[in-house]
Amino acid sequence: MIERRIIIGLITSTEYIQQIRNVFDVQLLASQMANRLAGWCIGYFDIYKEAPGKNIEGIYYQKLKEGLPKDIAEEIEQDILPALSEEYQQEKFNLNYLLDQTHAYFKEQHLKQHSEEIQARVDEGELLEAEKLACEYKPLADNSGVDLDLSNETALQRVEKAFAETKHPIVRYPRQLGEFWNAQMVCGGFIVLMSTEKRGKSFWLLDIAIRAARQKIKVAFFQAGDMSENAQLMRLAIYLTGKSNLKKYSGKMYQPVRDCVLNQLDSCDKEERECDFGVFEKRTNEILRNEITLDELIEQFKNNPDYKPCHNCKDYKTKRLGAVWIERVDSGDPLTVNQAKEAFTSFFIENKRQFKLSTHAFKTLSVKKMNAFLDIWEKEDDFIPGLIVVDYADLLMIETKMDFRHQINEIWGGLRGISQTRHSLVASATLADAKSYNQNRLQLSNFSEDHRKYAHVTAMYGLNQDPKDREKRLGLMRINEIVVREGDFSNAHEVTILQNLRRGRPFLGSFW
Repeated sequence: MIERRIIIGLITSTEYIQQIRNVFDVQLLASQMANRLAGWCIGYFDIYKEAPGKNIEGIYYQKLKEGLPKDIAEEIEQDILPALSEEYQQEKFNLNYLLDQTHAYFKEQHLKQHSEEIQARVDEGELLEAEKLACEYKPLADNSGVDLDLSNETALQRVEKAFAETKHPIVRYPRQLGEFWNAQMVCGGFIVLMSTEKRGKSFWLLDIAIRAARQKIKVAFFQAGDMSENAQLMRLAIYLTGKSNLKKYSGKMYQPVRDCVLNQLDSCDKEERECDFGVFEKRTNEILRNEITLDELIEQFKNNPDYKPCHNCKDYKTKRLGAVWIERVDSGDPLTVNQAKEAFTSFFIENKRQFKLSTHAFKTLSVKKMNAFLDIWEKEDDFIPGLIVVDYADLLMIETKMDFRHQINEIWGGLRGISQTRHSLVASATLADAKSYNQNRLQLSNFSEDHRKYAHVTAMYGLNQDPKDREKRLGLMRINEIVVREGDFSNAHEVTILQNLRRGRPFLGSFW
């Protein structure tokens, strides 16, 4: 498996070859076929300074003309190249993790080969030669560790890598929400959502996971006891189809859509405006954004069937002009098992999106067990996730007896360790304290159990709705910054989200 991943890296990633070129030796690969293909890729890179990519087929045909043995040619053409082509076109492999694995594997092979040479001398009775070989052992050069010589030009590659990873998040959201938190959804990050009970933490974790899978990221989803496997599969089906399995949440319903306060107040004269009249001319910006109710929107929706919401201008994208309007949608009859199976087939199976769901009873899953599952999946299925979701962190157990607060710190430190050692984005959730139930917006003081949670996350966000549930009825949620490790952050910095949980969708759109 590791040699197969190395070959895929050599074929597809120029950055991967750049990182391992100084230690690469084809003799360190056990498979003769891997040895041959690796040699082609390295030779191509040394000439053209890039990975061969699809040109690997051209290299093969050139080697065929030069006398590549028939049996080897048939194996490469019929079995190896088609499989590798399919894999490298579909997979976004975890570069950092593959680099760590490659260096570890090369070290192992280097030691093993040196040990075999020594043993061969011993077996032949050449003890002095064996001792000499043992004394002459030199560790394999390694640039994968924690040391970085900034006076060496190779450091510039690491600078480029740092910039590239922050520009290309593991999970990408559109528009205002994307601007709000995409920069934190990166390789090696550990993000956590905090809220009171029943505010949609699990819905959000699922949304993050599905978006990652849609973007060709391998996803490991650990259900730590909040839901059974049946409940999790049902929620997945509801999300994928936009249909509830319950009659009371099916059929016709109102759903929030984005609008502009200036459009509703009829105080906009821009050419790109969608509508030529308002529906709340006598209200104020403050009332429309913070006090309007679902009943008032329904009344105006019925009285003004020709009204059109608008979010066309540049000001809407940057200024706090967002307001909520509604639309009438019909999800039809309740979700059936055949519809659910069709949705799973279409999304996961036909598109070959890799998503592992691991469900555990309350307080039976630990960080240690998570690592064991991840190791098994990697060994047996070549499954290395770019996103690891834990629903949710507060439900994990610790296998060592210690004070409760220290247990919490150990769990959160362990999750951070997973994000770092596996070079994956880890996403989870946590409950806020009792005081938060009467607050309009979560703050740093609303942590539960142990404030050291903040020390381990790269970002924590609050899921907010007003205590009187006005926003919940409207299908609105406000997400604010609790902790953001990189850059300035403020608990008052928030983005408004439109959602419809009846259809399993925590995110329909966003506005400032």
